Amino acid sequence: MDSRAGFTRREAAINWAFAVPALALMAAVNLLPVWTALSHAAGFRYLAHDARLAASLGNSLTFTVSTVAFETVLGLAFALLLSRPFRGRGLARAAVLVPWALPTAIMAMAWQWIFNAEYGVLGDLLYKAGLVSSPRIAWLASPRGAMAACVLADVWKTTPFMTLLFMGGLANIPDDLYEAAGIDGAGPVRRFFMITLPLLKSTLALAVTFRAIQSFSIFDLVWVLTGGGPGGATQMTALYVYDNVFRYLDLPYACTLTLLMAACLAVLAGTVLGLSRSKEAR
Repeated sequence: MDSRAGFTRREAAINWAFAVPALALMAAVNLLPVWTALSHAAGFRYLAHDARLAASLGNSLTFTVSTVAFETVLGLAFALLLSRPFRGRGLARAAVLVPWALPTAIMAMAWQWIFNAEYGVLGDLLYKAGLVSSPRIAWLASPRGAMAACVLADVWKTTPFMTLLFMGGLANIPDDLYEAAGIDGAGPVRRFFMITLPLLKSTLALAVTFRAIQSFSIFDLVWVLTGGGPGGATQMTALYVYDNVFRYLDLPYACTLTLLMAACLAVLAGTVLGLSRSKEAR
C-alpha cells in the first residue's frame, strides 16, 4: 500500500510538472492585462467620459439582443421540424449545419459581396422581383443597413448551432409524455407549451447564455463585413478594444476596456441564468 501511495504521488508530481508551464502561460495571458489596467488607474476614470465606448456598448447590446432573439426562435423551429421523421431527414440535418461549419471570415466576405452596392446579389434579386426601383442599393453605407446586415449574417451563421443544441434537448424528452397528452386531447400548440418548452428550459438557458456571450464579444464577422462602419455604427466593443491596441497604441486603456468587457459578460451571463432559475422556481 505504501508503494502504491508513493507511485500515486509520483504520478501526481509528473502531471503537475506537465501542467505548470501551461498554467503559467494562462496566468501570464490573463493576469497581465489585469495588472496593466490596475497600474494605470487613469483609464478607469476616463471610462465615464468616453463617448465612443458608450456607443460601442450600445452597438454590442443591440447586436446581441437581435441575434440571440432571432437565433433562438429560428433554432427552436428548425429543431422541432428536424426532430420529426420524414424522408431525407439525414440530408436536411447535414445541410442545416453547413453554415456553422464555414469559417466566419470567409462567410463574412461572401455576405459582403451579397450586400455590395454595385454587384450585390440581394439588390439584383429585389430589383428583378419588382420590390425596388434600382438594383444598386448601398446596404452597408447606412447605419441601419449595416447593422441589419451584420445581424442577418450572424443569424444565418449561428442558427444551426442553436438548432443542434435544441435537437439534443428534444431528444431527451420522453415520447410517453406526448402520447399521454395526446390521449388527454392536447393539441400540438398545447403540448409545446405544456411539455416541450418547460422541459427545454435548461437547454434554452444554456444556449442563450452561450450565444449572448459570443454575440457581445463578436469581432471577426463585423470586422470583415463592415469594419465597424459606417461612422462607427457597427463598431462593437471588441473592435474598439482592437483599435486602442493596434491603431492608437494605447495598451493600458485597452486592458481597462477588456476588464470592463469581461465584467459586462459576467453580468450578462448572470442575468440570463438568474432569470432562467427564477422561472424554474416558479
